Amino acid sequence: MLGLMQSQPLLISSLLEFAERHHGDGEIVSRRVEGDIHRYTYGDLARRSRQLAHALDGLGLAEGDRVATLAVNGYRHLELYYGVSGSARVLHTINPRLHPDQIAWIVGHAQDQVLCFDMCFLPIVQAVHARCPAVRQWVALCEADRLPADTGIPGLVSYEAWIGAQSDRYDWPRFDENTASSMCYTSGTTGNPKAVLYSHRSSVLHAYGSALPDVMSLSARDSVLPVVPMFHVNAWGIPYSALLTGCKLVFPGAALDGKSVYELIEAEGVTFAAGVPTVWQMLLGHMKPQGLRFSTLQRTVIGGSACPPAMISAFQDEYGVEVLHAWGMTEMSPLGTLCTLKNKHLALPAEEQMRIRMKQGRCIYGVDMKIVDAEGRELPWDGKTFGDLYVRGPWTVDSYYGSDASPLVPDEQGRGWFPTGDVATIDADGFMQITDRSKDVIKSGGEWISSIDIENIAMAHPAVAMAACIGMPHPKWDERPVVVVVRRPGAVLERDELLKFYEGKTAKWQMPDDVVFVDSIPLGATGKMLKTRLREQLKDYRLPQD
Repeated sequence: MLGLMQSQPLLISSLLEFAERHHGDGEIVSRRVEGDIHRYTYGDLARRSRQLAHALDGLGLAEGDRVATLAVNGYRHLELYYGVSGSARVLHTINPRLHPDQIAWIVGHAQDQVLCFDMCFLPIVQAVHARCPAVRQWVALCEADRLPADTGIPGLVSYEAWIGAQSDRYDWPRFDENTASSMCYTSGTTGNPKAVLYSHRSSVLHAYGSALPDVMSLSARDSVLPVVPMFHVNAWGIPYSALLTGCKLVFPGAALDGKSVYELIEAEGVTFAAGVPTVWQMLLGHMKPQGLRFSTLQRTVIGGSACPPAMISAFQDEYGVEVLHAWGMTEMSPLGTLCTLKNKHLALPAEEQMRIRMKQGRCIYGVDMKIVDAEGRELPWDGKTFGDLYVRGPWTVDSYYGSDASPLVPDEQGRGWFPTGDVATIDADGFMQITDRSKDVIKSGGEWISSIDIENIAMAHPAVAMAACIGMPHPKWDERPVVVVVRRPGAVLERDELLKFYEGKTAKWQMPDDVVFVDSIPLGATGKMLKTRLREQLKDYRLPQD
């Protein structure tokens, strides 16, 4: 027997319609690549998104055709989120930090029909456009008078001229909620990137899940700053959950330095911010020397890579900002867990609370997870046993676009689980903690050592700006940990001092055998440390002999 309830598809356009009708005067503030501050409302967003949909219709794009972006966080990029997906096309956000060869490959693999770009990325487009024959229309996200006379890109139009002549009346089409809405490519640190194709249903459900009180806890009373890029897994879903809740949106544009981010937080009364550790490191580095404080910021979600405990302590103890540690993947839309304490934890001493906050957190409704051994047997949730982390749920990938092989591993009931490539523990309360990537875990004398734990201890030293731990070959123990360190500017730190810093903080056999000081650690397009490249740089390094 079926229930007797109305059947309405979960479509991204419904988020826009809701925001316009119930939060039409809600504010969207953007620092533009032109350098100024732009302000408008959810009502303006809805109107201009409809104009964009007409412009796409005018190109004769079919349902499912891909529209790509090379853009920073801003109001025009947000219009593409809704005008493209709302009109049944697929939004394809491209990471501009990738190498031009990778960008050209991605555009060709996705068969993008239109590519819209911010003018700061014009050099990239000039470098790749000739290798992207499938693109029928190139659009510069600017006013007509900002478009150079000769860019070398045939048929290039300005975004404002392109949508400006269109009607702002448009009836959003209704279609199956499982229709594709957007796509993101993985970072591709090994081989070519893989394409994850999201649906309207998965994106709306993810928006619901991420806004819950024990997750991001967004509301119309919040002023939200997504520093995480809109090309990085749809800014962790914030462009969708913001319209679902009606919160004020503040976009930082291309200025992600500590000074610019701090000034924007203060000027716009930001209460909630989201980003990766490298951005917050720059923010704290700007604030501390000048004795600056936050007047409105209450909480921040930190994800993308493990957040060092020293950063959690700095935000909470020095600035009164709650840090919400998060974990997810491109393949998970991306949120999988977020670390908020349960009621029973609130009475614990600060040190015990910190041990919990260092974990990546509890599952969001809509995500299920388990840890398994090498034979695929499920392991206990005791907070000590670690194994390969598997996930499943309505916003987790089923298969990759353009690939016939499924990445899922079936269980005894035939349910498909996605192997994340992470090694983790899960405690009795359901708090998951990543101990390593499966390819980065250090195997020493038959025991596993977490490179993340080694890095976190190093990062707690006041002279360390960045640290990466890698396993190096050892004739007796197979591998031993070596910590690679970037000193803070002007800091003095030597090998023996840092090794002594580990004493009492970890088991003696887990302490690194050596310290290598470098000027910089290679980072990938999403800000993660590239340990494969670091190993290449240290290929001639040899461990000190016992």
